[in-house]
Amino acid sequence: MALAERIIPESADGFKFVCEGDSSDYFTLSSHKGKIVIKGNNANSMAAGLNYYLKHYCNVSVSWYSSDKVTLPSSLPLVESEICHKANVKERFFLNYCTFGYSIPWWNWDQWQRLIDWMALNGVNMPLAITGQEAVTQKVLMDLGMSAEQTRAFFTGPAHLPWQRMMNIDRWQGPLPQKMIDRQADLAKKILERERSLNMTPVLPGFSGHVPAELRTIYPDAKITDVNTWDGFEKEYSCCFLTPQDSLFAVFEKKYISEQTKMFGTDHIYGIDLFNEVDSPSWDPETLASMSGHLYDALAAADPQAKWLQMGWMFYYDAKHWSPENVSAYLKAVPQDKLIILDYYCDFKEVWKTTESFYGQPYIFCQLGNFGGETNLEGDIRDIDRRLTDVLENGGTNLVGVGSTLEGFGVNEFTYEFLFDRVWDSSESVDEWLDNLSDIRCGKGKPGAFKVWKELIDSVYSVSKKSDANVVMCRRPDLLSDNPDELGGSDRLMQIWKSLIAIGSDTPECRYDLVNIGRQCLGEKFASVLYSFSESYRSKDLPLTKHLGDSLLAMLGDMDGLLACDSAFSLENWINDARSWGDDLPEKDYYEENARTIITYWGGTGQLTDYAARQWSGLVSSYYAPRWKMFVEEIIGCLESGKEFDKTAFDKKMRIFEVSWTKPATVISYPQAGNPIELSKDLVARYGINS
Repeated sequence: MALAERIIPESADGFKFVCEGDSSDYFTLSSHKGKIVIKGNNANSMAAGLNYYLKHYCNVSVSWYSSDKVTLPSSLPLVESEICHKANVKERFFLNYCTFGYSIPWWNWDQWQRLIDWMALNGVNMPLAITGQEAVTQKVLMDLGMSAEQTRAFFTGPAHLPWQRMMNIDRWQGPLPQKMIDRQADLAKKILERERSLNMTPVLPGFSGHVPAELRTIYPDAKITDVNTWDGFEKEYSCCFLTPQDSLFAVFEKKYISEQTKMFGTDHIYGIDLFNEVDSPSWDPETLASMSGHLYDALAAADPQAKWLQMGWMFYYDAKHWSPENVSAYLKAVPQDKLIILDYYCDFKEVWKTTESFYGQPYIFCQLGNFGGETNLEGDIRDIDRRLTDVLENGGTNLVGVGSTLEGFGVNEFTYEFLFDRVWDSSESVDEWLDNLSDIRCGKGKPGAFKVWKELIDSVYSVSKKSDANVVMCRRPDLLSDNPDELGGSDRLMQIWKSLIAIGSDTPECRYDLVNIGRQCLGEKFASVLYSFSESYRSKDLPLTKHLGDSLLAMLGDMDGLLACDSAFSLENWINDARSWGDDLPEKDYYEENARTIITYWGGTGQLTDYAARQWSGLVSSYYAPRWKMFVEEIIGCLESGKEFDKTAFDKKMRIFEVSWTKPATVISYPQAGNPIELSKDLVARYGINS
């Protein structure tokens, strides 16, 4: 009832929740004496039942953002005949280490409350819970002889902590302020208490062997090796690894689990990830087996009830080293059913199919769907449905769950809701699900709404992995060699945008969709004009190059104006949330610089630049547009002087600008919010198929 009172306070009295027994997860819906009765085996199942009712009877979807309001009909529709659904799998996992950097590093308790409620409504019962981890690590390191200052210097800036936790980088934009360490620990306690109250089993971290280099001076005999540098970061930011075979590893693990349990309690399942995008000290199968076996032994000594949960990303990402022989040795060295693998990227590569279902160890089928929190329409729900149906039928008895490992939140929330909806037994077809979605987005019974959404799903969402044309605007400027028009998606998407406008819906969801679809249309048109600009440069047509350059810059202004129509597409939220963690100007500026960095040049020597690119108002006008202006001027200057474009020299100029932009002194201006319906009409007329 408390969840209903938070989500729908005006209507909560119209519901009655009844918890029955301790069987496998299920919920039922019925009406009795004018109330909607939701029964289930626990709070999590009943929350999923509430979500089913809201979607199918009220045409309402609850967003994971606390700023999105939920409005129900004045009279709750009755359930004419009882509805009953059971879960197909026991575990429903959610989140990714990266999400804690790309989307939620700055979230406060109000924002977290909504996310936890969203997870419960969608039946998630195994959330990754790594907030506050640094407080535990700091305490253990100080017990082992390091100072508080040394531990803070070991940590990165807040938004980069996920990669510090995964043993990829240390110290980048550190030291981490002590107030942030302490406040994140306090926030973690609230998060865990709420998650457990909703019958979730939070996955807390365990010790993975990642240690500061300073431990070598305190424990000179310990077997601590250097980890290879990661993704273009300089040597000074690389990590150190204490091998599980060393006796100090078990000491560290026991201290870590003990201290964490004191702070946060335990649910006896620990996320521990070795060698995420870094090399093992040895690729010999016996050594790999020895490491995983010793790690589990240390974990079990610290908590006899422990289960180890590991990302399976490395088996896909580094398949060259993780041969079937090595994967088998690594997994089989851990006692059966004590290690759970997340099959991390099943929307692209199902590792369970190449590893004999992970050689019998329990695993969870996961949809990733988003890299870096990019604003790009993506998520082939028909393909997700096919893959999920296949694994449920053929994945083996050791398939224990379904989950999502999205790197960032963004513009495709419904695709993750689809995944979790399909976890419950239902005869609803994909098209029926889409029909309900179109009612939620456009309003019940709007003519043409289902057709628009079906066209969107069957076109853009089913082919988006084949083209990054939309995000060219957010990439470091360069000439295009391939014509994006040959993919044939731009005109089709423009027609969908026009059709959505014609529906005439003014729901908050449809107004958001107008901006969301429109910004992708403009992004793809931008790529098309950039290709023509590139061709005119190659043909040395100066007048045409100037004209097309002006068009590129004008489109950036139009994009910024469209994005300003919905606050969900605003850099201002990201910056304000980051600054809210500071108590004075220097602290606020520190957090803002860290927040600006990760969504632009990221860090290191540049390999990750624009990896977390977003089409946000303010970011387009202050960051992307100046880069493109510099590029257009450079290209025109080359034509006027008869010189060839020197990309290496230009990228050096870009780097100077990119780093300088991350400083809070760089002013960001935000356009006034306009009417998305009227502005969409104007932009379609300007950039449409027949314009």
